[in-house]
Amino acid sequence: MISELFETLQITIAPDGGGHRLDRYLGSKEKIGSRTRAVQLIESGHITVNGKTPKSSLFLKQGDVIIVKIPTTPTPSKLEPLNLKLDIVYEDDDVIVVNKPAGLVVHPAAGHAQDTLVNALLNYTTNLAMGFNEARPGIVHRIDRDTSGLLVVAKNDNAHHALAAQFKQKSTHRIYWAITYGLYPANLGTFESKLARHPHDRKRFASTQKEGKIAITHYKQIKTFNKEFSLLELKLDTGRTHQIRVHVSESGHPIVGDTLYGGGPKTKNIKNGNAKDIIMNMKRFALHACELGFTHPKTQEVLLFKSPWPEDLQPLVSALGFS
Repeated sequence: MISELFETLQITIAPDGGGHRLDRYLGSKEKIGSRTRAVQLIESGHITVNGKTPKSSLFLKQGDVIIVKIPTTPTPSKLEPLNLKLDIVYEDDDVIVVNKPAGLVVHPAAGHAQDTLVNALLNYTTNLAMGFNEARPGIVHRIDRDTSGLLVVAKNDNAHHALAAQFKQKSTHRIYWAITYGLYPANLGTFESKLARHPHDRKRFASTQKEGKIAITHYKQIKTFNKEFSLLELKLDTGRTHQIRVHVSESGHPIVGDTLYGGGPKTKNIKNGNAKDIIMNMKRFALHACELGFTHPKTQEVLLFKSPWPEDLQPLVSALGFS
């Protein structure tokens, strides 16, 4: 049932606003925050342009009048709480920083309706930002199911808007550790490409020449082991789906255990028997979100959190001397 309480915005398109798609234009507004939210508002009938219900693809003209009704009370959620103990690193009235284990999907998706981090958060607290998407309460950003590490969750809509803006402006601090195959020609480098769905495998992403979104990953090779493995520290300028996994794989150095991006076939060629046995029994790939920094949405304090290697990766880390 759609809420009956709204905040109403009226926007008149200025000369420099003409020529933009409606969904992209509204997604740039602070009160809306993203193109996805703009589309949700359009499709639910909360937006009119010149008194008429528009399509998301409408191109705006100078003088167009947009009326936006933003629900101030969220749609009741159909999500069920999941009794799962969470590793809460930090919490206050506005945010939760959680250390997600590998194997846990962040929010409901196909095949994972009620067994996600979101469901566990709903069991932990009733204070989560609902925004316009009742399927993802509190979620500001994501990491892959089999990636472990730090995530920030918003407990109210003001916090969600402020944090989402930081991720959009690329002002957050995100560092990952990865164990990859082989050695890199330089200890420091940057991967930059446009990422889009793989043309032949919809589960994967790939760098493209034309379409796609810019993805930038900076890497530092910290340690190596017998010319077989590298420990990388990776800093994200952007946060595209599978970004790190694609970039290191396309460089010829896939992440250990990442069978989707070429890490599987390399296992049989590992010379170190101990490392090979450990990797053969791993149920995840060796990627961990070890640092997360952001500006607190209310206090404006700069916060930085760090997470050590998780327990399930410790055997490999120790065997390779990457502790």
